[in-house]
Amino acid sequence: MTTKFDTQQRFVRVRRIRGDGFVEFDFAIGDPALYVELILPEPAFQEFCENNTVKLLDDEQAAQIDADRRVWREGDPNHPTATKATR
Repeated sequence: MTTKFDTQQRFVRVRRIRGDGFVEFDFAIGDPALYVELILPEPAFQEFCENNTVKLLDDEQAAQIDADRRVWREGDPNHPTATKATR
């Protein structure tokens, strides 16, 4: 079974708002776990988000992405999303 990759879905996860007015963020298309890291001045960031009709990820969604990444990167067999093959 495959999941359709929807290129119309756009996601942003703000990593940090810097004191010099820049916003560090992750931008993803179709799958929030596959992203690029970007940095823009705050006004350009706002325009970028509007132009791409992004969905801002909340803390819970971001934590789930981080947890899933740890399972793959570190092979945490006790994580709830770990498969039997990794246990």
